[in-house]
Amino acid sequence: MCKTIKQKVHFKAVPEVIYSLLTDSKKYAALTGKKANIGKKAGASFSVYGGQATGIIVELVRNKRIVQAWQGHSFPDGIFSMATFNLKPSKTGTELVLIHRGVPKEMIPAIENGWRKYNWDPIKIYLEKQK
Repeated sequence: MCKTIKQKVHFKAVPEVIYSLLTDSKKYAALTGKKANIGKKAGASFSVYGGQATGIIVELVRNKRIVQAWQGHSFPDGIFSMATFNLKPSKTGTELVLIHRGVPKEMIPAIENGWRKYNWDPIKIYLEKQK
């Protein structure tokens, strides 16, 4: 059985900065400390965390939305989830809402923690260093 993860996080940076951090291979690799190869258009493939998560970019709406068919290395064969990142400007930066559908139930705790530990926290640290 698969479940949905929903996370909301606020960043003290404009959507353009957050979008770039999530879609630029070099920046993403620097954030996570792992190799990343992220395609630049819908239909392109991506591989992040040194190949531990792979998939296809389904949609890119510059500075607003990223949709990925996403597969973790420990997912059962043929199982893809859909990760949607919605970016909205706020008075103090950007509100990011992640909706990650189709995650195998037994992997929910690890994936939820992974988004925070390997994405949101490193982005916040990066932004603090830019001040």
